[in-house]
This record gives sequence, structure tokens and C-alpha cells, in this order.
Amino acid sequence: QVQLVESGGGLVQAGGSLRLSCVASSNIFDIDVMAWYRQPPGKQRDMVASVTSTSVKNYADSVRNRFAISRDNAKNTVYLQMNGLQPEDTAVYYCYAFSSLWPRASWGQGTQVTVSS
Repeated sequence: QVQLVESGGGLVQAGGSLRLSCVASSNIFDIDVMAWYRQPPGKQRDMVASVTSTSVKNYADSVRNRFAISRDNAKNTVYLQMNGLQPEDTAVYYCYAFSSLWPRASWGQGTQVTVSS
């Protein structure tokens, strides 16, 4: 497994942008899937975007064409570029990593994103 540390959250006005970063404690080159999840207050945690080790990307319908996930293996970092933020994007955003070699997935501690109207 790997330790994950998120950063980049904050308060932004509707229509604004933020870039989240997730730095892993070790090489991410062979991690099968890295992803961003989010959990709004009082709601369940859902996947926002994911990227595989072969750079296949997937997005939740609610963020497609607004958010972009990228993976920099050389920096052991995954990014989430968020544009056109809306109040409904307000949530704690979590970084996720999974490898078939691990007994369980790894999660970061989360970073708060708040979008004001």
C-alpha cells in the first residue's frame, strides 16, 4: 500500500477553478487505478474521476467536461483540475489508490472544497 496526501482544496466562488494534488509516498507507476472521490455533507462518497496505469480515464457524468484527472508518474502525483466549479461541487475530496497486489485500497485524509454561490 501507499500513503496519500491531498492538497489544493479551499474556498472558491462559483465559476472558479481549483487544482487538487495527491502525492503518494512511493512509486505510482504500477498502481492499477488512482482516483478522486468526493463526499458532500451528509451524503455518500462517490467517484469523481479515475485514471488507470494505462492512462484510461473515467469521469462521473456530473463533472465530465469540467474536471480533468492527470497522473505524473515521475512525481508520484495525481492531479484533479476542476473548472467551472458550482456549489454542488462542495465536498471533501479524497484521493484513492488501488493495486491488485495490495490487500486493500489506500485513501488520503481528504481536502475540503467549498464553492460559494
